[in-house]
Amino acid sequence: MKMMIKAISKYLPKKTFSLSRLAPMIAAPLLAVSLASCFAGKGSSAGGEVTGVGGYSWAEPNPYGMVLIDRGSLAMGPAKDDSIWGIKADPRGVSVDAFWMDETEITNSKYKQFVFWVRDSIIRERLADPAYGGNEAFKIEEDKEGNPITPYLNWNKAIPWRNANEDEQRAIESVYRVNPITGRRELDPTQLNYRYEIYNHTEAAKRKNRLKNPLDPDANRYNTDLPVSDELPIISKDTAYLTDEGVIVRETVTRPLTGDFDFLNTYIVNVYPDTTCWINDFDNAYNEPYTRMYFSHAGYNNYPVVGVSWEQANAFSNWRTDFLRRSLGKDGVYVEPYRLPTEAEWEYAARAGNSESSYPWEETLPYDERGCFYANFKPMDGDYVRDGHVITSSVGTFAPNDFGLYDMAGNVSEWTSTAYTESINKLTSDINPEYRYDAAKEDPYKMKRKIVRGGSWKDVAHNLRSDLRTWEYQNEQRSYIGFRNVRSQIGFAKGTQKKKK
Repeated sequence: MKMMIKAISKYLPKKTFSLSRLAPMIAAPLLAVSLASCFAGKGSSAGGEVTGVGGYSWAEPNPYGMVLIDRGSLAMGPAKDDSIWGIKADPRGVSVDAFWMDETEITNSKYKQFVFWVRDSIIRERLADPAYGGNEAFKIEEDKEGNPITPYLNWNKAIPWRNANEDEQRAIESVYRVNPITGRRELDPTQLNYRYEIYNHTEAAKRKNRLKNPLDPDANRYNTDLPVSDELPIISKDTAYLTDEGVIVRETVTRPLTGDFDFLNTYIVNVYPDTTCWINDFDNAYNEPYTRMYFSHAGYNNYPVVGVSWEQANAFSNWRTDFLRRSLGKDGVYVEPYRLPTEAEWEYAARAGNSESSYPWEETLPYDERGCFYANFKPMDGDYVRDGHVITSSVGTFAPNDFGLYDMAGNVSEWTSTAYTESINKLTSDINPEYRYDAAKEDPYKMKRKIVRGGSWKDVAHNLRSDLRTWEYQNEQRSYIGFRNVRSQIGFAKGTQKKKK
């Protein structure tokens, strides 16, 4: 198997090659050949009877800071009419498979690790650039035998923060700018662009997108009454590039399908949060201190990151996956990706699988009999501090739900992977329901809406309900929207989530 992978990988870019990014029509034959060679002749020991053979399996360590949500079902959506809020009962039975979920929202500290990684990758690129001295140790372009390979950054080579020479100092300082007010050096957010690629397994798996097979021209159509067309399937893929001036250009290319790499989509995302959201979200309010401190000051490290768009949340998820893959020290190893939760996964987790409850807690009020609040929200008109906080609170301040998840209501609303449309309930399956629409730049703006769940620190109690959906545009950055990641579980789920009391 390893020899087969190596034989293919030498013709592919090193950065993008992995079994997870190959179309099923490539990966499946490889595995089939490998398994056949490993288990050939097993049946002979049973007198020629078919007894079955083993299978290929792998295991991953339990993800750090995540809670396992076992598979289950839920009556999704509001179960009762609410004439005051104009809500119509629309429960819908759905089932979801097991997945891991972050027990808290992604914090400023965790997101800063992403930002600093992007910063360091830019510095390493420039340290290897001849314009800044050209230190080849920061970028590997040859293997041990001196053969050319696809270049990659050397993260084992430390950046000389304290003892840099003149050229190295210029490379390091090139990602910073001078604050016009304080005169201090600070990161230049406009340069912090992250480029990544995603293989669209869903589109690649669709029968209509199968490559033409001269030995089986009907492979992408089972109805043999229909004539076989010589036309290639038409696909759309996202691509992005930087101009010489550093401007991000995003394009959606529509063209005939020519190969598996047509399902590889490229994105370039500026990763720095919009710290001005505190001003832009609220008219005539003095929120300037938050623009300076909320993301940068260490006192807010354990607070949920805000001012991140749906696009930035996806970029973080991809980086987090690659960061884990690199830490395993194996090129081409498959790692189940971190991602945003689907809307169904989010609601099932928030309600702890309880179809009778509209909140992450069983009661209908947002506080217990002692008057202790269950979440960070806006308790009364103009009174944000009654729950002990003006804006966001440190993650995990309030008690978790029965699945052990914190802040599934209040604090910040959370992005899901699911696209919003008014007819979504009629479009999605009742098993692992999901509606994806990757909007092209030229699409109408209303087609770029993504579902947001949970309510936030600025919302009244009603908006904290776990059975209600709202939406926001995918490129919008708000002071009250954050996110958390999930990962599908590899292996066998236990069946029923054990509630934590």
